[in-house]
Amino acid sequence: MGSDSEAEKTQQKEEKKKLVALSPIAKPLAGKKLCKRTLKLVRRAAEHKCLKRGVKEVVKSIRRGNKGLCVIAGNISPIDVITHVPILCEENEIPYVYVPSKEDLANAGATKRPTCCVLVLTKPVKGELGQEDQEKLSTDYTHVVEDVKEVTASLF
Repeated sequence: MGSDSEAEKTQQKEEKKKLVALSPIAKPLAGKKLCKRTLKLVRRAAEHKCLKRGVKEVVKSIRRGNKGLCVIAGNISPIDVITHVPILCEENEIPYVYVPSKEDLANAGATKRPTCCVLVLTKPVKGELGQEDQEKLSTDYTHVVEDVKEVTASLF
C-alpha cells in the first residue's frame, strides 16, 4: 500500500512540473480528459501514417493546403520556435490545441525525441486506409475537433 501512494505522489509531482513549465501563450490548453483523447488520436494517426511531426513538416503541410488538427506542446523553450504555428493555423482555419508536455506528445507520435507539434491528417498522404480503420480515425478525429472548438470558444 505504501508504494502505491508514493507512486501517486511522484506522478502528481510530475504533472505539477509539466504545468509549471507551460509557456504563457499555451491557450487553448487541453484539460486532462481532452489531453488523453487527443494523445490517443495522435497515437492512432501515427499507426496509420496520418501524422506530420515537427515544426518544419507541420508548417510545410499547412502551407500546401493539408487540413487536420494541430497539436502543440505547451512546454517548449524558447517559445519563439512555435509562436507562428497558431497564427498559421488560424489563417488556414485549422483547429489547434496545446498539450502540457512535449515528451507525451512524442510518445503518442511514436518517436523517441520530444516533439514541438504534430498535425493529425484525416487521411494518409500516400496509399489508402481500410474502411474500418478510416471510420475509427475519422470518428475519433471529429470528437476531438468538436471538443477543441468548445474549449476555444470558451476562451473568447
